[in-house]
Amino acid sequence: MNLSEINWDPNEAGTWPLPIKAATIGIICVLVFGAGIYFDTMDQLKALEASEKKELELKQSFETKQKKSITLQDYQDQLAQIETELDDMIRQMPTQEEVASLLIDISQTGLASGLEFRLFKPGAPVRKDFYSELPISIEVIGKYEELGLFVSGLASLPRIVTVHDVNIIPEGKDGKAGEMKMNATVKTYNEGSGEAPTPDVKKKRGKK
Repeated sequence: MNLSEINWDPNEAGTWPLPIKAATIGIICVLVFGAGIYFDTMDQLKALEASEKKELELKQSFETKQKKSITLQDYQDQLAQIETELDDMIRQMPTQEEVASLLIDISQTGLASGLEFRLFKPGAPVRKDFYSELPISIEVIGKYEELGLFVSGLASLPRIVTVHDVNIIPEGKDGKAGEMKMNATVKTYNEGSGEAPTPDVKKKRGKK
């Protein structure tokens, strides 16, 4: 077959030799097939890939929610327990009317422990989320066991009382044997935000 003798005019394709016709048809089919894949099938493959990824995400989300649903009752029980404990703590907070009485109870606990008060200064209330923190700066003098008795007595009060920033040092170079000075901040709490009243606390030594 002499290719130079073939008339390559597309309009004369009917006169081309059979092998040339077959090759041309094959090339056209390949081009059409490739164009179909590029313009149609590729978009479908991308959509399929996105659907498979979405399916995986939905499966993971379902498994996570299923695990949560299995433990839902446990979470509800824990929430109910937390709410009960919170209610108990709120009930242990003094009302605004009870704050003055509680401050006297704190000072009386120190005096009953045998301590001498040199400072008893309620500070301004500090507002928190749903309660007020009532700090009281104290300075007391006494023996180590009396200080321990005082802290233990505060923990036994019917209302919530906590002790912070404790600093205990010997009471002077020439102080009585065993005498210690404790500076601390005692805190109690209530649901109000008003100023805490100040009790009449005299600087005196408690009776033993």
